[in-house]
Amino acid sequence: MYRSLRNVQRFNSNLLALQRSIAIKKHSPAIGAIHSSCRMASSESYRIERDTFGELQVPSDKYYGAQTVRSTMNFKIGGVTERMPIQVIKAFGILKRAAAEVNTDYGLDPNVAEAIVKAADEVTAGKLDDHFPLVVWQTGSGTQTNMNVNEVISNRAIEMMGGKLGSKDPVHPNDHVNKSQSSNDTFPTAMHISAAMEVHNVLLPGLQTLHDALAAKVAEFKDIIKIGRTHTQDAVPLSLGQEFSGYVQQVKYSIERIKAAMPRVYELAAGGTAVGTGLNTRIGFAEKVAEKVSALTGLPFVTAPNKFEALAAHDALVELSGALNTVACSMMKIANDIRFLGSGPRSGLGELILPENEPGSSIMPGKVNPTQCEAMTMVAAQIMGNHVAVTIGGSNGHFELNVFKPMIIKNVLNSARLLGDASVSFTNNCVVGIQANTERINKLMNESLMLVTALNPHIGYDKAATIAKTAHKEGSTLKATAVKLGYLTEEQFDQWVKPHEMLGPK
Repeated sequence: MYRSLRNVQRFNSNLLALQRSIAIKKHSPAIGAIHSSCRMASSESYRIERDTFGELQVPSDKYYGAQTVRSTMNFKIGGVTERMPIQVIKAFGILKRAAAEVNTDYGLDPNVAEAIVKAADEVTAGKLDDHFPLVVWQTGSGTQTNMNVNEVISNRAIEMMGGKLGSKDPVHPNDHVNKSQSSNDTFPTAMHISAAMEVHNVLLPGLQTLHDALAAKVAEFKDIIKIGRTHTQDAVPLSLGQEFSGYVQQVKYSIERIKAAMPRVYELAAGGTAVGTGLNTRIGFAEKVAEKVSALTGLPFVTAPNKFEALAAHDALVELSGALNTVACSMMKIANDIRFLGSGPRSGLGELILPENEPGSSIMPGKVNPTQCEAMTMVAAQIMGNHVAVTIGGSNGHFELNVFKPMIIKNVLNSARLLGDASVSFTNNCVVGIQANTERINKLMNESLMLVTALNPHIGYDKAATIAKTAHKEGSTLKATAVKLGYLTEEQFDQWVKPHEMLGPK
């Protein structure tokens, strides 16, 4: 399919050059004959469609039209891996259906509207995914993708109504599918719809899965006392359950942060048209479209109270990306802690036993690595990078239109999907299988010098510090050193230094 598309691009490039030549020598019969032969030679595989720049060849098995083909010619950037996220395309299907239904209230032929609705539903259902070849790296308003959707829905609706593909009759991509709309308000509307759906369908369920698994570990580990670490150095004891409770709270806040950003994402730009004034719409159109979209998705979408802001800025998605960035920071910390606590198996901390999922080395037999932690931290790094791009894009809305729209939504969707998927993978392949290495935990705790902190109220900070430093220098235990220095007896040490009584305020 990709090779076929490149062939179409190459042919159309030649055809454009030929058309320019015809414009210069329009009375030349030789040129006219060449033009005719070119059209006839490919009539079986391609059809001819027109946009305002002229004729282009369109693959006969595709529903898109001339403007889509022209975009594939002008933006050969990145190939298939850089195509517009399919979530955006499906969101467009929802929007185009909603607009068609609302437009019947304002004079759109019900038969045309019905065909548009059916075609739009196929777009949303993913039945027409192969008809959306455009890449993210195009016009910053997303105009070419809006027209790609308009053309696909138009031609599919024409086909349903028994018409000829490319004729724009009886369903016109602009006059009917795009009625009361502009790319400048439809694309940001699709951005918000797709972002909200990705958050609700992928991200929040993934984070909840991770939260619940970590919470189960808190209960499982509540009675296991271990040494704490600050600055990566020994500190006072805590329970392993307490340590994991910090991770649970981070994920809980992550969910709350994402939800807190969503009210602005639920505001839709539809009805603002070109610059936010609502030119070529009717009173009530914006509100009705938002109601339709809300009904179709089950999410609380509303019309944006100020369409000028909705077109010219994307602060809502920058805010959401910022929340995603914060979640990534939490995931980085949690995954790093778990992999370091599980380091070993003999030369590391070794307090946790992580699930062994796959061979870890092509040269070192028997090696097993904390791969789920590594995957999560890589995802976190990617999301941090995505947020930098979103921040730059969001800060560059000039006058009445931000023209970084495709890049912004690509990164937001990528972040939401990666975080949601990684949370589930991390949970299922790591967290649920984590075990506590109690033998190693007890050994490290009993050898820690920071248990001396429990002596502060009894002998003072200075004497306690002397005990710790002397014990470390001489390789002795705290108890033996304290008795040797004459600061206390063995009985007093046993009475005052009890790790299980050092886990909270007295």
